[in-house]
Amino acid sequence: MALIECRFYSDVLGLSTSMTVILPQQTTTQIGMTNVTKGKLHPTLYLLHGMSDDDSIWLRRTSIERYVAQMGIAVVMPQVHRSFYTDMAEGDRYWTFISEELPALARSFFPLSPEREDTFVAGLSMGGYGAMKLGLRKPETFAAAASLSGALDMAHNFLNWEDPTKKTPEYERIFGKKSIENTPDDLLWLLKEADRSKGPKPLLYQCCGTEDFLYTDNQSFRKACSKTSLSLTYEEGPGEHEWGYWDTKIRDVLAWLPLGK
Repeated sequence: MALIECRFYSDVLGLSTSMTVILPQQTTTQIGMTNVTKGKLHPTLYLLHGMSDDDSIWLRRTSIERYVAQMGIAVVMPQVHRSFYTDMAEGDRYWTFISEELPALARSFFPLSPEREDTFVAGLSMGGYGAMKLGLRKPETFAAAASLSGALDMAHNFLNWEDPTKKTPEYERIFGKKSIENTPDDLLWLLKEADRSKGPKPLLYQCCGTEDFLYTDNQSFRKACSKTSLSLTYEEGPGEHEWGYWDTKIRDVLAWLPLGK
């Protein structure tokens, strides 16, 4: 595998930013690793970080490079700070960046497949919210979306997990003072919109530990999804909001991806 720390300028954000990229590399003599490629243009997983992290975190906290080595899949890990993958009320246009500019730039820099059936997204916590939003709002781009311990009900979760009925200043900087319920930033509303759409529908994967403080969010999303025709693979079990759980579950996500389908 090739590991690339890519620093580039974003016209949408108006600033320099970064992404960490893993690219397949065919090797025959590397000790302890078997690496493969599946063609000139690689299937791609966009892998999103959580609220307190950055584009390096999946590489630092898991063995993602080793897990994908035999799959022939590229992994693109972007940097979005604490934006919730949203065009912020007081801040930068991170939704436009992540949904439009980043895929185009990544494909211009690296040999990534532009085909929908080769393009997937996953993320943890805040990144789980971003992944589901990308899958549901951009199903023509992403064939599958996966959330690990995601903050999946932000219309009723105000970043104040001790008292989720109270908005915090940070929530208002991201989403504004008005309710996001029944808007494109509300995943439960997006489920209904995706169900009504005559266009392509993404495959969805969701997991959460039963001791996770976002477990209630995940139950709300699962219940809302069960009322649609969308395909959701759901898994739960013992686990908290921590990297031991995510290191295990990202392997399940990789096994679930509809590669070659």
